[in-house]
Amino acid sequence: MRRVAIFDFDDTLVLGDSFFPFLGLVAGKGRTWWALICALSAYALRVARDDKSISLRTFVKGYLLKSLLAGRKREDMRHAAKKLRAWRKDNDPVIKKLREHAARGDTVVVASGGLDLYLPELLSDLPCDVLICTDIGVKDGIVSAEMINGNCVRLRKAERIRKWLEENGPFDESFGYGNYPHDLPMMDLVKHRIIVS
Repeated sequence: MRRVAIFDFDDTLVLGDSFFPFLGLVAGKGRTWWALICALSAYALRVARDDKSISLRTFVKGYLLKSLLAGRKREDMRHAAKKLRAWRKDNDPVIKKLREHAARGDTVVVASGGLDLYLPELLSDLPCDVLICTDIGVKDGIVSAEMINGNCVRLRKAERIRKWLEENGPFDESFGYGNYPHDLPMMDLVKHRIIVS
């Protein structure tokens, strides 16, 4: 039987959200908090102009990426990613399930809104066949901070997983591990849904 197990990363495989700790390691906590305040203020101005063409989360994420990462060297991101390993607090029961799926030969997919700038490092000791995440533009070793395939959360994450399943399926059994409510669109694509609290 062909089986696939899809795992969210933040608040599922690990406890907490990896995005802000990574930004703090790259730019410093003070700068990160100030950029967040500026991002929220900028979004409030958009709403005041009745411009809600982009979600709050995606707007803030894009603002922070441009403010804190654009123009930095890709190599600096690698150093920060290695330091982020110390932040990672595993959700042991879910990590165990991931290892069990891998041990029986299931295809293991990690799908996350986290960044490709650090997730490969955080997953380097875990069995992971496919990583679907927020891809950040890098040109000539310099980070552009553009979200190349969009913000890989909620509906966008589900779209990318659906496409991957269509290109790599069919699967006889499919499992999804995620948190509520963020991962419900992703969970609708699998037969067995496991909500992680």
